[in-house]
Amino acid sequence: MRADRRWRTRKEKKEWARRLQSNDPGLDVIHPQAAGIDIGNASHYVAVRPDRDPEPVGRFECFTADLHRLADWLNSCGVTTVAMQSTGVYWIPLYDILEERGFEVYLVNARHTKNLPGRKSDVQECQWLLKLHTYGLLNNSFQPTSQIRVLRTYWRQRAEHVRAAASCIQRMQKALTQMNVQLANVISDLSGLTGQLIVRAIVGGERDPQKLAELRDPRIQASPKEVAKSLEGDWRPELLFLLKQEVDTYDTYQKRIAECDQQLQQQLASFASVAPEVAAAPVTQVQGGDQPKQAQAKRKKPAKNAPHFNLEQELQRVAGVDLTRIDGIDVMVAQTILAEVGLDMGRWKTESHFASWLGLCPDNRITGDKVVGRGTRHVVNRAATALRMAANALLRSHTYLGAQYRRLRTKLGAPKAITAMAHRLARLVYRMLKYGQRYVDKGAEYYEQNYRNQQLQFLRKKAAQLGFQLTEAETQTA
Repeated sequence: MRADRRWRTRKEKKEWARRLQSNDPGLDVIHPQAAGIDIGNASHYVAVRPDRDPEPVGRFECFTADLHRLADWLNSCGVTTVAMQSTGVYWIPLYDILEERGFEVYLVNARHTKNLPGRKSDVQECQWLLKLHTYGLLNNSFQPTSQIRVLRTYWRQRAEHVRAAASCIQRMQKALTQMNVQLANVISDLSGLTGQLIVRAIVGGERDPQKLAELRDPRIQASPKEVAKSLEGDWRPELLFLLKQEVDTYDTYQKRIAECDQQLQQQLASFASVAPEVAAAPVTQVQGGDQPKQAQAKRKKPAKNAPHFNLEQELQRVAGVDLTRIDGIDVMVAQTILAEVGLDMGRWKTESHFASWLGLCPDNRITGDKVVGRGTRHVVNRAATALRMAANALLRSHTYLGAQYRRLRTKLGAPKAITAMAHRLARLVYRMLKYGQRYVDKGAEYYEQNYRNQQLQFLRKKAAQLGFQLTEAETQTA
């Protein structure tokens, strides 16, 4: 260390002195009964400590009987904890078997180990994982409980069906446009009541624009004459065939979505209800105290692709809190969060750890006491994506969070403002699920007034430093 180093603070100097006087930074054995597993498609390589077995590395195929044999061998070697990489989906069967056998399984991110030396083969890789895990150098990735994992599987499958059904609607629209049927110019949604009635009538053989226009819902703003005019087209047989197939495929996906809803309802029914005292917990202190009259709880319009049962009531029963009270979070976003994260927030020490796990925190890359990169980590997380969508929905919300988002959007731009508000929503979700607090919105006016008071306080302080006095201008009346 250079003798002419300039210390910025006395605290920094003491910290450097403490580091220089520390003991030998040798590695301590954290997991003496550990094993490392290299996950593969056809076979798994397992390594244990040499004092556990004369042949410390074993190869096991991926058949179910071999996986049980692998678990028996680990048990005979006295292994209690196992580290494996999350390679594709090949790790899932082995993870479930080891978890059922009572092993403590560490699911490791391959990014944390891929650039380290000493890995030239599958045998050396499993030995390297064993070495890192023995000294406690690997972090365990988050895995929800088995009950949440079942719910997550149903919800993800349902989301795939919803996306596929949306693609069918797009192909229907494409076929109509190719036939010059300009139905999209008079109705906003082809998957709505009017759009589906007209499309199915066309598939059934109806070609008269006047009769097709009679199927319009009275709530459609376009007149029957405009709808009839848009339904005059070139009825080409190959495009009509394509339209019929897309309608049949759309109905198939709707049936699959209904089946997923049934499984979701059964799975949610298996969750235990939260104790009444948790559901009646105090109001969160994020926005303050009592709720004003203008911010009374309002009923949100149900999402278009929401399940056919009362999902909001089920989520409130199993979570003990109503996440949909947070502005921007509807029942679909709340279900995505619970399916991806679960109900137990004890996995994260603080709300800051939770937001960081979601990838919604700044990730400043520092070298040589200089910040060489800024931004958030690239994290593929469905819960974070849902929170970003909820944050973007606050643009026209006349609430506390809506006013805050609009100010951040003006100051930082849309992308950064969305990330900042998603971070804010993540903190609120954490507090509600962990402490059972109830969210109360105080309205946009409260936020604007509070922000104005902060700015006035800052200006008074700045004026005092410069030797001036800030006075409020008198309101001029006409």
